[in-house]
Amino acid sequence: MSTGSSLTASEPIRLLAIVGPTAVGKTALALRLAERFHGAVISADSRLVYRGMDIGTAKPAPEERARVPHYLVDIIDPDEPFGLAQYQELAYQAIADAHGQGFLPMLVGGTGQYVWAVLEGWSIPRVPPQPALRAELEELARRQGPEALHRRLAELDPAAAGRIDPRNVRRVIRALEVCLTAGAPISELQRKNPPAYDALIIGLRMERERLYARIDARVEQMMAAGLVEEVRGLLAAGYPPDLPAFSSVGYRQIIAYLRGETTLEEAVARIKRDTRRLVHQQSIWFRADDPRIRWFPAEDYTAVERCVGEWLAGSLPSTQPM
Repeated sequence: MSTGSSLTASEPIRLLAIVGPTAVGKTALALRLAERFHGAVISADSRLVYRGMDIGTAKPAPEERARVPHYLVDIIDPDEPFGLAQYQELAYQAIADAHGQGFLPMLVGGTGQYVWAVLEGWSIPRVPPQPALRAELEELARRQGPEALHRRLAELDPAAAGRIDPRNVRRVIRALEVCLTAGAPISELQRKNPPAYDALIIGLRMERERLYARIDARVEQMMAAGLVEEVRGLLAAGYPPDLPAFSSVGYRQIIAYLRGETTLEEAVARIKRDTRRLVHQQSIWFRADDPRIRWFPAEDYTAVERCVGEWLAGSLPSTQPM
């Protein structure tokens, strides 16, 4: 499915997006709003797509998913390839399906690429994975460090390099893969054709120290719920430890522990630290000064409900894509 043009109708589909950092409370708010406004949740979380990865992804519990319809959760196995273009296509289908059934589609998650690819209608380069090139670039990152890889990207595509954290080796490699294979910068290939949605973007914020405390508590809850056993079971099922799915925060640290590369205490500390770094990356995608996002304190449900109600009533303008 293509982007905006194929979705245009006499009356644009209304789409509510809920964004914000990890552990801020997006799921709880989404469930509340879905029940009040007859909504369906379309996940915009890059980790929730994987079956069997439940605890480490803080996946909505079965009873939560039974309360309102959920899309794009548990749709592939950890060893299946899954990229942004595939997500975008499935998200457009899910939004149309939810709308067709009379639900208010709600795009909910903290994966910035997923959210903006849908809302802005990115034209995503259809460049298939190049295993030999990826192996070469991965070896370069190992020998010279992630910064060397990022410098190479900056030479080929300064715009893309400016948007990608040098520590995010997978994204740097993908950008280089597209540049070197397509013969054009990925930033030029990722043009935008916004869908004809009547969209409202709600952002949740929380004071940083309080958010960090919530992150620490969530990690402890994951450990108590059996994160180590979940990862051990996935590896025992034959999933290789170097799968892209296992690069997610939580899984790679526990895998390191199970391989004897670190202690459990160190692994837990690294999960907490790396989740805080993830929050910083998410803040880049969802900037506080972005005029498209209406920001609210995370637990001010009354204000959010009032805002959504006004928007649905037509007294609040929709988000204008940029």
